[in-house]
Amino acid sequence: MTQERAMQIFKEAGVLLEGHFLLTSGRHSNRYLQCAKIFRNAKYSEELCAALAEKYRDENIEIVIGPAMGAVQMAYEVSRALGCENFFTERGDDGKMALRRGFAVKPGQKVLVVEDVVTTGGSVREVMELVRAAGGKVAGVGAVVDRTDGKINFGVPFQAVVSLNVQSWEPQDCPLCKAGAPAPVKPGSRKR
Repeated sequence: MTQERAMQIFKEAGVLLEGHFLLTSGRHSNRYLQCAKIFRNAKYSEELCAALAEKYRDENIEIVIGPAMGAVQMAYEVSRALGCENFFTERGDDGKMALRRGFAVKPGQKVLVVEDVVTTGGSVREVMELVRAAGGKVAGVGAVVDRTDGKINFGVPFQAVVSLNVQSWEPQDCPLCKAGAPAPVKPGSRKR
């Protein structure tokens, strides 16, 4: 899949938003990618997730795992394209990521961790820790969008359908806040 085709999908699906946003990481940005909108229409999610799965086709992935909420449907679509199982992780009452609902990684299983949008990689790293604690092998990380433009390093192969350089700032450094913009909007799924 080309970057141009992916951006065409984002435009058609209304994924790219402009304004003042509070990201899950706590950082602020003037652009937000609402990738959940991709999954409203199977023709978009199937195409994007199949493109990502193709990058890991020869890795013998046994499980695709994504953190809830953003990557639940994504994990399903990528696993469907790879012909393997899919799980999701979720936060418990203590705020920590966990495998629940009977999902269990067995020692030695090869796992692909997926996320819709990677900004700091915090959720991905939490899932990677869970996989490793269970004895699984993280074979790679995949994303629909890499907001770091290829600068993030997970210590395993990382592939994204689209790599973008979308600026974000610590709250105290946010030029939008300094210019008196209204408080940032939190469009994502996780409260902070």
